[in-house]
Amino acid sequence: MSTAQAVVLSTRTPSPPDGAWPFAAGGSAGLAAHLAAYGPLPAQRPGAGLVRELELSGLTGRGGAGFPVWRKLTATATGHQPVVIGNGAEGEPRSQKDTNLLQHAPHLVIDGLLAAAGALAADDVYLYVRADSADSVRRALAERPDGTQMQVVLAPHTFISGEASAVVNAIERGIALPTDKRHRLSAAGLHGRPTLVHNVETLAHVALVARYGGAWFRGTGTPDDPGTRLVTVSGDVRIGGVLEIAGGTRVADVLRACQTDPAEVSAVLVGGYHGQWLPAGELGAALSPSGGATPGAGIIVALGAGSCGLRATAEIVGYLAGQSAGQCGPCMFGLPALAGAVDLLAAGRPPSGTTDRIARLTTTVAGRGACHHPDGTGRLVLSALDVFAEEVAAHTHGRCTAVVGRRS
Repeated sequence: MSTAQAVVLSTRTPSPPDGAWPFAAGGSAGLAAHLAAYGPLPAQRPGAGLVRELELSGLTGRGGAGFPVWRKLTATATGHQPVVIGNGAEGEPRSQKDTNLLQHAPHLVIDGLLAAAGALAADDVYLYVRADSADSVRRALAERPDGTQMQVVLAPHTFISGEASAVVNAIERGIALPTDKRHRLSAAGLHGRPTLVHNVETLAHVALVARYGGAWFRGTGTPDDPGTRLVTVSGDVRIGGVLEIAGGTRVADVLRACQTDPAEVSAVLVGGYHGQWLPAGELGAALSPSGGATPGAGIIVALGAGSCGLRATAEIVGYLAGQSAGQCGPCMFGLPALAGAVDLLAAGRPPSGTTDRIARLTTTVAGRGACHHPDGTGRLVLSALDVFAEEVAAHTHGRCTAVVGRRS
């Protein structure tokens, strides 16, 4: 990846991604610049006002799961003494969007937290961020008279530190590991209280919907995927970084916005390390939950025509096996076994039956952990076996077909 470009949540109607938008309030915006760009945040009273606008907007979570935002607020609102948490852990190694947002537009995230807290009548508000974003967040809070109730908690930079139950565990006990979820966090989260956990990009959008309304949000994107989202583009692209794109933007257009010809790409990893590979023939798919390329955490990794998809997958699975919580059997034993088998296949010296064993292991680890880490890892592997089927057959016979100029 080369020079990063960052375009974050403009108040203007977005156009197709061209990498040229500035930050709406400028880089590292202070409170004065923030208010000049967006205006003051309307006071939020407990009740259905903000929830109604969020339902109208169709905004979904930008952290990966894509759950409707208004539903999470509604579920949390039914409990006593709710807690609101902004999740900026950003454990995905290929993601930069949340860090960009917190470092350059922290007031927008804080606005979103305050809006959600106001709608829920929540007194306890936390912002869970990595160390590299903490200074900008604390500076922003120090500028505001309305941020005194907010506590900043540092998140370790690990893959699973941003999983929702790990976020609550980290704030409550200082241990950023997932827990068994006998109850939904919206019913019993931090200290047993109803807890709303939202990704920081989601909260930035909440802040805009609180100002301009749900209809404004729907003025961009598609009916199925309204609004905009931030994506981090990396891999074999000429210019990578963070882009703000309209809902329903095609993957091929995102690559072009990064000055990369889609014809030079053999496949794209969409959604992050728990995402799926998209072959070159499907780069016209829309980057949306219903468009054929589920955005997940807003990550696109391009694989050049001369790169081996199995080798790339083996490196990711090896990383994921090392990032498990080590609490459950699927993570302690299943993921290392899966990583080892995928590595043998990628190296082109697999024992007989390795591909079948890989497929069995993905089934064995699925649905048995305290969190979805094994499931997501297995999903990525199955995607690789499907998209790189030609290479799987070649590697089984000790060859790699990934050469410069090859198209999959």
